[in-house]
Amino acid sequence: MTEEKNVQGERGDVGRIPNQKELEKELSQYLSKKYGNRVKIISPFVFPKKEEAQTDGSTGSKEAGELPFFDMLPEDLESYLDSFVIKQEQAKAVISTKVCTHFNRIDYTRSSGSSDAGDKNKATSVGMIKNNVLMIGPTGVGKTYIIKLIAQKLGVPFVKGDATKFSETGYVGGDVEDLVRDLVSEADDNIELAENGIIYIDEIDKIASSRNIIGHDVSRTGVQRTLLKPMEETEVDLKVPHDPISQIQAIEQYRRTGKKEKRVVNTKNILFIMSGAFGELADIIKKRLQSQGIGFEADVRPAEVPWEILKEVVAQDLISFGFESEFVGRLPVVVVFDELTKEDLVEILKNPNNPVILSKRLDFGSYGIDIKFEEEALLKIAEIAAVQKTGARGLVSAIEKVLIPFEKKLPSTEIRQLLVTPELVTNPETELEMVLKNPDDPVLTKRFTRASEKEFETIKAYIKERVDNFREKLGLEIYERRSELIARLYLGTITDINWAFDKFKEMYDQVKAEEAALVEKLEMSISFEESAIDEIIAQAIEAGDEAGPLALQLAIKLEYGLKLIRDRSGIEKFTINEDAIRNMEDFVNELIKESHRHKYSNEAPENESIESPDVIE
Repeated sequence: MTEEKNVQGERGDVGRIPNQKELEKELSQYLSKKYGNRVKIISPFVFPKKEEAQTDGSTGSKEAGELPFFDMLPEDLESYLDSFVIKQEQAKAVISTKVCTHFNRIDYTRSSGSSDAGDKNKATSVGMIKNNVLMIGPTGVGKTYIIKLIAQKLGVPFVKGDATKFSETGYVGGDVEDLVRDLVSEADDNIELAENGIIYIDEIDKIASSRNIIGHDVSRTGVQRTLLKPMEETEVDLKVPHDPISQIQAIEQYRRTGKKEKRVVNTKNILFIMSGAFGELADIIKKRLQSQGIGFEADVRPAEVPWEILKEVVAQDLISFGFESEFVGRLPVVVVFDELTKEDLVEILKNPNNPVILSKRLDFGSYGIDIKFEEEALLKIAEIAAVQKTGARGLVSAIEKVLIPFEKKLPSTEIRQLLVTPELVTNPETELEMVLKNPDDPVLTKRFTRASEKEFETIKAYIKERVDNFREKLGLEIYERRSELIARLYLGTITDINWAFDKFKEMYDQVKAEEAALVEKLEMSISFEESAIDEIIAQAIEAGDEAGPLALQLAIKLEYGLKLIRDRSGIEKFTINEDAIRNMEDFVNELIKESHRHKYSNEAPENESIESPDVIE
């Protein structure tokens, strides 16, 4: 009876439906007799009123969530990419321009309300060209890396798929539209945010139809056709038969509201970016150019395959390669990446933002080991990687091969410093034995110190080269002292240089916020000179503390002395400089002496600051 009452109680909220209730009662009694109280029926179904049934035709619901505001300019995004990606000047320029244009156009359309301005505007949107991008280039040149950086910078959801896993009938058990559904997951179920995301599909050249068979290569051209609608504009249903989670969510929604809600994602503003190596495309382009009697004579051998040839690519070349003309038409922006040379690989390793060295710092740092690299060692690693012809990926395999013996052995020892030297790169096993036998080798210790100092100077030089960009970004002057602090922030953590700048600005803002609150907290006006703020940040970095609380602590230490001076001299405003932060006791003592002198000489009028080297109004 208890179970029956529970069921009736649940159903009572939506009205009596005898047939449903009788069926549940019968089933409940039967299951009760057979299984006892271990099984009971709780119906997930609700029968809505007839007038509510029309909600099945819903065009979809937008989940609550704030969209990012797109206002970045192409040159700003290109500058951001320059700090991470070596070479690829043309590719960075084109991609930055088209991505910024795409997202700024979305923001412009949204802010102007043109999407809701009536049938006329809707009609003009038909046939609008979306800036989908096709990237062509060898492996390991930074194609995926660039798109990930852009997505992270813009704050939009990003999903990567592999074209080799597509088939005409499905993608990993589903269909091509699963990538769109993955965007919703990446956007934490915020559909509107997902509708402004980026879908990146790698190895797209693998779905080009084969030119070695007679007739159409149905399986590959079929995949191309399934991509056509999502790449332009279509609505993707989030509830699909092969996704049990979406089915459960739909049932739960129906049980709660009695409404069938059709949740869909519109792909109109989703940016599609494709990439591939397109190895055989060079021959097609070369043949076309030769037939036209221009450039690239017949003595250009396939073994040389200059990537400059690929920069001559046109739509017809891609169609000859095996793509449908409709598919090529939906990729209006084509970007060709440069192949990386040994010199480029060296520059990648020297870049403070490169993930290869940062990853090794993280690997060894997790065991409390500080790792440094001599410049000649980086050159040798680049030479090894260049032989592999796999771009930046070769750097990863080369550096792993060299350092894995050390990564295995050193955590079990007391060694907490490792210097990667040219000798270590050439003979890692031999050098490991020497390090284990003589961990305190004074020669290596001296070289480690030199490498550390050189790294610090290199980071400072890198900051100075980009000081204009960072000054504009932070809204702060970046002088020598601050370059040093930002370099210390970078070296004290395992992250990129951009984070170090952002962290410095965050610490600066903390001090300024605390400064504004001091009037209420200490009942007096205290301000910090820029030099004092720098010193507070320096002490915070040294102690591993936050700058704001530290500024408050320092002000509290000065409170008694400053209030004493205020009461005796009438001074209401105090400005603290760098010397005061470094030596507060001498600072306060000098102020007290100065206030005494002013008091007895009657030279300090009320509400006027004391003229001393340490207090300035």
